[in-house]
Amino acid sequence: MAKLVLIRHGQSEWNALNLFNGWVDTKLSDQGIEQAKKAGELLKEEGIVFDKAYTSVLTRAITTLHYALEEAGQLYVPEEKSWRLNERHYGALQGQNKAEAAKKWGDDQVHIWRRSYDVLPPLLENYEEEVEVQGKTYPAFDARYADVPYGQLPLGENLKVTLERVLPFWEAKIKQDLEAGKNVVIGAHGNSLRALVKHLENISDDDILNVEIANGQPIVYDLAADLSINDKKTLK
Repeated sequence: MAKLVLIRHGQSEWNALNLFNGWVDTKLSDQGIEQAKKAGELLKEEGIVFDKAYTSVLTRAITTLHYALEEAGQLYVPEEKSWRLNERHYGALQGQNKAEAAKKWGDDQVHIWRRSYDVLPPLLENYEEEVEVQGKTYPAFDARYADVPYGQLPLGENLKVTLERVLPFWEAKIKQDLEAGKNVVIGAHGNSLRALVKHLENISDDDILNVEIANGQPIVYDLAADLSINDKKTLK
């Protein structure tokens, strides 16, 4: 039996400012750092020993994983990063204040863009278009995406597209480790983790809209050999 632990990154700078973050590479806020460390303390209390760690290529997820593993005394755990575990790409909404977006387009429309399973947000027009707010940008082709084939990087995503992006990495890497009986921790993002939770728990398209992943609160799955779920709990 293997254990799978999912950790959403701690509060980011843009979470604190109520901005759509997506693929823009922001750092953890002071509160986010404390949340990440607390996650590690909870894992240490739980006594889980990890064999492999996975995270995205975005700083807030990477540093959350590192803080958590350090607090748990397991910073040595082998780690792999992938753009496929990135947050959902919010397209042209990235960098927008959520409250101001609601005033501009209406509460109902913004709610649909944020929470619906298969409705896309307004898309960026091209791969060279950059969102810039407070000095932060999302350049499509910086070094972290150098190995991604042209055209695979998104101009905007809903949860459905996010799941389609995450699943190949799940099947090729994470699932293989779990089937081999390894304990795995994933430090990622609200929507990439919601996509995995939907897949793991076979949650319907409608019901996934009500699923939230809290910052810095590890979700622990006990998995059987066939990866069915024996038990699930959230550490608080």
